[in-house]
Amino acid sequence: MQFDIIDTTIPDLGERKIPSPVKRGDDNGSEETFVYDADRVLLDVNINRVTQMLEEKKDLATFELAGPREKIYFDPSKLRCALVTCGGLCPGLNDIIRAIVLELYHGYGVQNIYGFKHGLQGFISKYGHDIVELEPANVANILDWGGSILGSSRGPQPLDQIVDTLERMNIGILFMIGGDGTLMAANIIGNTIFDRSLKISVVGVPKTIDNDIYLVSRSFGFDTAVDVATQAVKSAHNEAQGYPNGIGLIKLMGRYSGFIAATTALAQQDVNFVLIPEVDFDIEGENGLLASLEKRLKHRGHAVIVVAEGAGQKFFDDANIKRDESGNIRLKDIGLFIKDAISSYFSSKQLDFSLKYIDPSYMIRSLPANANDRVYCSFLGRNAVHAGIAGKTQLLIGRWNNQFVHLPMGAAAGKRKEVDQKGKLWLSVLDATGQGSLKNN
Repeated sequence: MQFDIIDTTIPDLGERKIPSPVKRGDDNGSEETFVYDADRVLLDVNINRVTQMLEEKKDLATFELAGPREKIYFDPSKLRCALVTCGGLCPGLNDIIRAIVLELYHGYGVQNIYGFKHGLQGFISKYGHDIVELEPANVANILDWGGSILGSSRGPQPLDQIVDTLERMNIGILFMIGGDGTLMAANIIGNTIFDRSLKISVVGVPKTIDNDIYLVSRSFGFDTAVDVATQAVKSAHNEAQGYPNGIGLIKLMGRYSGFIAATTALAQQDVNFVLIPEVDFDIEGENGLLASLEKRLKHRGHAVIVVAEGAGQKFFDDANIKRDESGNIRLKDIGLFIKDAISSYFSSKQLDFSLKYIDPSYMIRSLPANANDRVYCSFLGRNAVHAGIAGKTQLLIGRWNNQFVHLPMGAAAGKRKEVDQKGKLWLSVLDATGQGSLKNN
């Protein structure tokens, strides 16, 4: 990754003139409790590359540190804010909503907070979705609820009409919680707002259970997904051990990136084969999955396979590609494909086997967040409020080098983070499973 070519500039709506009401520590507060735009976090912490850039007198790429500013742009007593959750469900959505509402209300004294129902549809009048007035009383207990109290939807909507609604309602800050498609829409909304010379801040909280948003080291919901996926691995392993030539097959989330599958295999090291979108593999042939699985069963008598949903799509005919409402390709079911391939292979050889197939994907997506994700969501939501109140716009809240930072939407939207085949994560998976290459060549 070439950090020096990334533009990390965060746009501001204007000069900040209003003293922040945020108090930390003692009743008087102090300037040490605030963060300043000059507080930066290095993108690259490799000492050799940093030294080389300094010797070449190049500017080091840095992100703005997230947190409350001493002076703010918006007057909280007059501010109206909007929240929306978009795309697929993910553990932690309600935690983000709660953190934003509580920080706006208690931290800054903002009274007018509105939740738009069912994603971007909520801004379009023809759908007739209600707008929810959000306050501490109606978000206090939502931590234990899965999904999103605002609901969600997929698919594009007329972005000009969304900006019309924001302008008509005199919204000052729009908080958008969603994945890559949502962030691209948020960036366009921000550009449209700028073109109209409106003073509306657009702040994104990146949401993807697959953990594949570019420049975002960890997305909320990922820890919960891995936590629950390990339970599926335990069950599959117990089933596999319980029968002669027992095979446990688990399909996990991961359309284009195999972070959940790879991390789960390391968290619960009962897995013998991990199949992810980034690493090519063969089903048949001397070194293919089936032959390797047969060798494993002869040697140990049982096996566990974890496959990410986007792996092995090359095995399907792409003549009839279909897309969902958001424009994403509808993936073919690699889990069932491998299940059928294993069954046919061992049946044709008249070998006894017992195959158990587990797909916990939608159960995981709709669960409440675990403790680690709850803490993480609290940081994300509160830092989103600090950024918006300060008049910063077209940014995401992310974590980089163990610090919460402001990420430019344009730098992250439309790009994808993937498992590095030569990186520590995947090499550790290969060490833990011993699977080696599943390619014939």
